[in-house]
Amino acid sequence: MHIAGLGDVDPMLYSAVHPYGLTDRGHVMSNHRRLFSVPGFLALLMACSIGLSVATAAELAEIIDGDHRSADNRARNAWRHPVETLEFFGLKKGMIVVEIWPSGGWYTEVIAPYLNDDGKYIAAHWDPDSSIKFVRMGVEKFQAKLAEHPDLYGNVQMAVLMPPDKMDFMPEASVDMIVTFRNIHNWMGRNQDGDMFAAMYRALKPGGTLGVIEHRGNPDIPQDPKAASGYVNEDFAIALAEKAGFKFSARSEINANPKDTKDYKTGVWTLPPTLRGGDEPQYREIGESDRFTLKFVK
Repeated sequence: MHIAGLGDVDPMLYSAVHPYGLTDRGHVMSNHRRLFSVPGFLALLMACSIGLSVATAAELAEIIDGDHRSADNRARNAWRHPVETLEFFGLKKGMIVVEIWPSGGWYTEVIAPYLNDDGKYIAAHWDPDSSIKFVRMGVEKFQAKLAEHPDLYGNVQMAVLMPPDKMDFMPEASVDMIVTFRNIHNWMGRNQDGDMFAAMYRALKPGGTLGVIEHRGNPDIPQDPKAASGYVNEDFAIALAEKAGFKFSARSEINANPKDTKDYKTGVWTLPPTLRGGDEPQYREIGESDRFTLKFVK
């Protein structure tokens, strides 16, 4: 069968992954209060094709287009591929999952609702008692976000992970999965990368998974130890994790972007969504950064 915006889709797969049908505005209508759009439905199809269960893929595809998310955040699904990324990391119901430094909570909006009734999402955030106003305000803003939707975030637990003094954010060997998105460069800039990977290693259960995404640097250019451009070479990140004791498991090109030339005067923040150098058409055309997606095990 042919679906506008998707092209030819196997009708058996279509009926299996979502029996409700498309509306005339290009949305998939469910029996719940939310809709998910063609991009969300396409993510569902892709996730099913690479191994995510139909039920899990359908639930995540609905969550990423939920009305609890802003239009800007939903628009970034096309660049951040949350359904496929979480499938690659191995997210499942019943897990205890920690997100390290979730910042404004883009992925919180996806993982926390998915685990709300069966599992636990823990946000290992900054120190709310920090002497730095920016840090305190970041935590307050995140807490306010959680308070807006107690039906989705009511079971979220918060922990503090703030070098150099507050590193024991979870009991040792207590977590099934840890994920962190575009944070390694932040740690490198403060000489905290080794301590952060060691802390994550301590918290994971034996056999637990670490999922990492970061702006991917040019392998032909030696790694800046401070990662001032925001880019981190993939081999450098793997070495950091392995030094802490992790075993490299797999990589994915889900979040790759070959258009990213990685040579901008204002670093990776030249590109969307920051557009630090100005909202120029050529940067919109490139899109968000090229990113590596890596999985490790303890």
